[in-house]
Amino acid sequence: MPIRAETRNGICHLAIEGEMTIYTAAELKSELAPHLSEPKTEIDLSGVSEMDSSGLQLLILAKRETSRHGRILHLAGHSQAVLDVLDICNMAAYFGDPLIISSNA
Repeated sequence: MPIRAETRNGICHLAIEGEMTIYTAAELKSELAPHLSEPKTEIDLSGVSEMDSSGLQLLILAKRETSRHGRILHLAGHSQAVLDVLDICNMAAYFGDPLIISSNA
């Protein structure tokens, strides 16, 4: 599951598509890690079809590592699967990014 990466205006834009589960976490971690050294990174989660606690742990790791080194990480385009996990685990405030909740939720 490749992570699409593109740098625009000094921001590393990443897009994750498909599952963020225990079955994909190790591969995602190895693909995500090199991009966390950028000064500013945004991860688009609109293409995430399924997420479990392993996917959440990966996002927590990314946030912790970027913060620890004085870098900025934003999450954007939260899919319904991501919103569900953030809500169940009460973790939205930890990331500090605006969440757009559709009226269909």
